[in-house]
Amino acid sequence: MLWVKAFHIIFLVSWYAGLFYLPRLYVHHAMSDDQATRQRLQIMERKLFWFITPWAILTLVFGVWLLSYYDYDSFKSMTWLHIKLALVVPLVLFHIWCGKLMLAFRNASNPHSHVWFRWFNEFPMLLLIAIVLLVVLRPSF
Repeated sequence: MLWVKAFHIIFLVSWYAGLFYLPRLYVHHAMSDDQATRQRLQIMERKLFWFITPWAILTLVFGVWLLSYYDYDSFKSMTWLHIKLALVVPLVLFHIWCGKLMLAFRNASNPHSHVWFRWFNEFPMLLLIAIVLLVVLRPSF
């Protein structure tokens, strides 16, 4: 079980590194007026998105594997874990949204400003704080 947990954390950290950086690329892309810079950023965005996608999938696979170690009665009583799992859903949706934004930039149809992307970039951090606090503190509700 500890090996599974270790790999779950490793893949999560790798996924999150990309989720923190990708919206920063979008900030620069939204600010750029230079065509060569925009093309370079499109390449970087595409490569980063597809680089972190396997880490996201492996994070989820190893997370489900970890869940398989719990018996049903234990799992039922772990409200903190239910909340954590509920927070994973918006994280996955954020990842998918990043992919849609990448395509919008590629199609020159991005409707957002660099300021919007600066705020967008903060969302995964809020989820990370909540998830880590739940996992470490395991509050009883």
